[in-house]
Amino acid sequence: MAGHSHWAGIKHKKALIDNKRGKLWSKLSKAIIVAAKLGGGDPGANIRLRTAILDAKAASMPKDTIERAIKKGTGELDGGNFDEVLYEGYAAGGVAVLCDILTDNRNRTAPEIRKIFDVHNGKLGGTNCVAWMFERKGLFVVPAQNVAEDSLMEIALEAGADDVKPAGDNFEVTCDPDMYGAVGEALEQAGIALAGKEVTRIPKNTVELSADDARKVIRLLEALDDHDDVQNVSANFNVSDQVLAQVEAAGS
Repeated sequence: MAGHSHWAGIKHKKALIDNKRGKLWSKLSKAIIVAAKLGGGDPGANIRLRTAILDAKAASMPKDTIERAIKKGTGELDGGNFDEVLYEGYAAGGVAVLCDILTDNRNRTAPEIRKIFDVHNGKLGGTNCVAWMFERKGLFVVPAQNVAEDSLMEIALEAGADDVKPAGDNFEVTCDPDMYGAVGEALEQAGIALAGKEVTRIPKNTVELSADDARKVIRLLEALDDHDDVQNVSANFNVSDQVLAQVEAAGS
């Protein structure tokens, strides 16, 4: 099973919990604010904003909350002063890790992220130490039991997806980030349920992990994803079904 699929599945389960305590909405609001700040408040002319709004609606964010976030981004309301930062580092087993950050205080965020890496057997690195190992893509994880591969491929590719491939008990649909909204809408209209979806960074190559290293890596990724300023976490690990079963049995 590919590492980013495994992590996408974990994040989907976490999102259900995060949503209940408001953490997911906070992250989605930041994404809308920055998208509006960079490209304007019209989702029809701002693909990034349109994508952020789709994700917010999928998380049942109220319309007025979305509108407030857009206005913060365009400067109509206060509270839109966020910077984008990409933090790079290594986890146990030599796994490369990328963190997409939105912060209003870099001096606070940097040491906090560094500490998370240190506590969980990782190390924060310098600019472009691992970013070159990844490609930015839209990713949809579809449980294989929900749809036939041929049918999924026809729907996804017609909507603009790059590829559809099996990954354990799932199919992975990948696309250019600019096509994320169109592919997502096509899957929704076809009634295809998803195990997870995101614009993420997909590794060009993966590192095979033992159960011990896999537990350490997943704990690090969960801790990073829990940080309020972290929007997305990507890693280039791979685990076999046998190792995955060991990790899940131990509660990761």
